[in-house]
Amino acid sequence: MGNILETLKTEHDRLRELFAQIGRTADTEADARHDLLKQIETLLIPHAKWEETVFYPAFERRANHEQKLIYAEAITEHRAVELAVLPDIHAADVDSRQFAGSVQVCGEMIKHHAHEEETKMFDAVRQLFSAEELAELDDKYARWKDSSGADAITSYAKVKTAAMAFMRNPDSPA
Repeated sequence: MGNILETLKTEHDRLRELFAQIGRTADTEADARHDLLKQIETLLIPHAKWEETVFYPAFERRANHEQKLIYAEAITEHRAVELAVLPDIHAADVDSRQFAGSVQVCGEMIKHHAHEEETKMFDAVRQLFSAEELAELDDKYARWKDSSGADAITSYAKVKTAAMAFMRNPDSPA
């Protein structure tokens, strides 16, 4: 029987690893940076969208006043990455210091966010949900990731990021 908290933590660990790898690339390694960014977004976007649409609302419905602050912080951090940092990454040339700096900021934000989730939110979730409910959420997430709905939401998020990147730098390859 799976557990959604373990699944999300495994994905956080993979994201931390990918950000460490991309952070070690040189400006001349454009192909490696492009590939790593694609891997990051392939994992990050569905993960974030499912949390926003299913996991966080389920948490918020059961949360007490203090726990609702954890929810609000998590949503705000997601929006900061989606609306500011990812478009900045895509607006920069992959072989530039601007790209490297934007990726560094994104990685730091993701690491901070994951740590907050894994400590504050996950601890609260363990108190609010039974093992069976956590397993059910894990199954729901696995099914969702393979759905056309997940594909549509992920595609929409990527198009929105590309549009915002273009608005910031019409000459960008985004």
